[in-house]
Amino acid sequence: MEKSIAKQFDEFDAGKCIIFSAPSGAGKTTIVRYLLRNIDNLAFSISAASREPRGREEDGIDYHFFSVDEFKQKIDKNEFVEWEEVYKDNFYGTLKSEVLKHWKAGKTVLFDVDAIGGINLKNIFEDKALSIFIKPPSLFVLEQRLKNRRTETPAQIKMRLDKANEELSHAEKFDYVLLNDNLEKACYEIKKVVLNYIG
Repeated sequence: MEKSIAKQFDEFDAGKCIIFSAPSGAGKTTIVRYLLRNIDNLAFSISAASREPRGREEDGIDYHFFSVDEFKQKIDKNEFVEWEEVYKDNFYGTLKSEVLKHWKAGKTVLFDVDAIGGINLKNIFEDKALSIFIKPPSLFVLEQRLKNRRTETPAQIKMRLDKANEELSHAEKFDYVLLNDNLEKACYEIKKVVLNYIG
C-alpha cells in the first residue's frame, strides 16, 4: 500500500478530499447525497466493487461493477488508490482515475467507503483528507433499518450486523464522529463541518 498521495499524483497539486465511513444502514449514503446536493464544488468518487448490483443500483452511478477476475486484473495493474477484500471474493476499492478526474476539475472529492477503506484512505491522503465516521443510535436501530430496506436475506443482515460491530470499534480513528439519531440534525451538523474544512 502506497503511503504518500504525492507520489501517486505528482503531476499536479493534489486537492482535498472528504472520507465518509459507517456501518451499512447508518445513513451514510443519505447524508452524502444531501451534501452533494447542497454544497458546490463537491464531487463523488464512485467506488469499484466485485459484486452484482443490488436493488436499483446502476453501474457507473452507484458503483463501478466488475467481476472478481476484472477486479484482480486492476489490482495487478496498480489502478487503485486502495482496495480490500471485505468478504470472500467481495472486493471494494477506490480507482485512481476517479480521484484524478475530479481533482483536475478543481473539485473536493467525497468518498463513501467502509471503515477499513476510510482508515486506509486517511493514511494515504493524510492532511489532504477529512475523515468522518457516522454512528447509528444503536445496533438494534441498525438492524431495523437493514430489515426495512428489504434488499438482503436474514443471513446477509446478520453478516452486516457482525461487520457493523467490528466497524464501530474503529470510530475513534476518524477525525470526526457524527451520531445519526436525527437525520435532519445530522445533515445540518455535518454540512457545517464540511464547509469549514473546504473553506
